[in-house]
Amino acid sequence: MTEQDVKTLLAKLPPLKAEIGKVIVGQEAVLDEVLVALLAGGHALLEGVPGLAKTLLVRTLASAIDLPFRRIQFTPDLMPTDILGTEVLEEDHGTGHRSFKFNPGPIFASLVLADEINRTPPKTQAALLEAMQEGHVTYAGQEHALPKPFFLLATQNPIEQSGTYPLPEAQLDRFLLYVRIGYPTEQEEMAVLSGTTGTARAEVRPVLGGDDIRQLQQLVRQVSLSPELLSFVNRLVRATRPATSEVKFIKDYGRWGAGPRAGQALILCAKARALLQGRFAATLDDIKALAPPVLRHRILLNFNAEAENLTPDDAVRELLKAVAV
Repeated sequence: MTEQDVKTLLAKLPPLKAEIGKVIVGQEAVLDEVLVALLAGGHALLEGVPGLAKTLLVRTLASAIDLPFRRIQFTPDLMPTDILGTEVLEEDHGTGHRSFKFNPGPIFASLVLADEINRTPPKTQAALLEAMQEGHVTYAGQEHALPKPFFLLATQNPIEQSGTYPLPEAQLDRFLLYVRIGYPTEQEEMAVLSGTTGTARAEVRPVLGGDDIRQLQQLVRQVSLSPELLSFVNRLVRATRPATSEVKFIKDYGRWGAGPRAGQALILCAKARALLQGRFAATLDDIKALAPPVLRHRILLNFNAEAENLTPDDAVRELLKAVAV
């Protein structure tokens, strides 16, 4: 890629955010984290109470990106074949020969919304594991490649427990980022109320295509990260493990720490955040900003922490204070 190609690519990122901003009011930190996951080539899990525009955010992102989009509503009776696809018996009317043909499911799209992923049993949740990690689906012994880029955004509601199936840690680890969505500010909520109860409808136009995203994902890996920051990420992730950590909070309240995949995710996300802001070198601020969404689903706390209402986010804050830069 020439320097002009790079400039042309980066110039499309602010209009992308502007197009999404036509529909999504506020939630800038959430939008940045979703775009970071997209540029880093990973997947994101969005968690928030009902009515905070989780599904609308993903649909709007799909409208601003010229890629095939599919939405899967996860329900208790959803089966793996409803996601991956199935084989159908076809007959050649000319020869009478019969053969099986694979009929792809909705997972075979570049942008997939897994809505309320915790409402379906583990058997169906696990159908996504191979697709998320390997980029292909195996059915009847045959591998079927998913389109590139492939980006899965899942949503879940944290307050309802009846009829839900929490994602296992192994599957949570496949998500690059665990994004939490909070309530809007008073001014943002006023803008939502005034903008969504009238006759005006915002039209979102596509800004990025598949080739653009593939090139941006390659460009992210070329962003510079100093050896000192690489060492900091390594020590930060290792400090999450109770058996070897010197951080008092982790020793007292930690049950299980993050693996090497967390370090890889944090580095790639820091590079993606730098590129999103037009920089070609990641900084300490990039790492600190993305440490919570990268680590919160990879740190398990013990019963003492639950009794004191401590969360993985508290653990990340203590880690950032304790691990020397």
